[in-house]
Amino acid sequence: MSGGASTEFSATGKPLTESKFVGILADTGLEPAALWSVLTVETTGCGFLSDRRPKILFERHIFSRLTSGSYDALAPDISSPSSGSYGSAGVNQYARLDKAISLNRSAALMSASWGLGQIMGENAPLAGFPNVEGFVMAMVVSEDNQLDAMAKFLKSSGTMTALQQCDWAKFDQSYNCSNYASHNYDGLLGHFYAQFKSGNLPNLRIRAAQVYLSFKGFAPGPIDGILGQSTIWAIKAYQESIGVEQNGVIDDALMNRLESQDQVLNIDHEDT
Repeated sequence: MSGGASTEFSATGKPLTESKFVGILADTGLEPAALWSVLTVETTGCGFLSDRRPKILFERHIFSRLTSGSYDALAPDISSPSSGSYGSAGVNQYARLDKAISLNRSAALMSASWGLGQIMGENAPLAGFPNVEGFVMAMVVSEDNQLDAMAKFLKSSGTMTALQQCDWAKFDQSYNCSNYASHNYDGLLGHFYAQFKSGNLPNLRIRAAQVYLSFKGFAPGPIDGILGQSTIWAIKAYQESIGVEQNGVIDDALMNRLESQDQVLNIDHEDT
């Protein structure tokens, strides 16, 4: 975890629940395959980093616009009329956010996209929040909050219909940017939609176990809700670390232990 202001963004990091996901589908009329396609393209299907901070992407052109270019000359890597200069994903984005926060906190928070649906902080009102601070606090708490904010944004922004119709080009042009085609977002959405439509939907209980294992320093492989060999190995390694039978099974006892905040372990991912 990087130091500085961004350490405040690591909290409970609760994974997505079945009740929230089903509720969002019922409320929006979206197909499960369509919703998972967007989440996969935006964040590879998980809204948190392994240190419990929400996944973010800091946009320097948004920060420049919100601060009227005041910092373009001083810090062109985080403030510029043009997008880009992202650098690596993950913790590096928080280093960029930290730098922007030191210049203008509100504009910095509004210039990052947050969580499962990568909703921009400046769109907090469209996502159901009166201000960006409240929005960010909710994003830190849980993926349920992240998905709820995404659903509200889709409705408020008029983007929901395109997703309901699986009109990928129209959806991405509205949801992301005018130059969406150059990034093949619509093609990726179509690809993952076909994959999920075939029946390979994430199991949310398995997925929750994967999220918690990653928080505790074990490496379950992709956060995809599939009980693959990497996840089984991670479960067994975790079970060994707490002195219980190494059966690789996801049951109530395992989930209760994984959800316990006081059992967070500092294990090197490369060792698991």
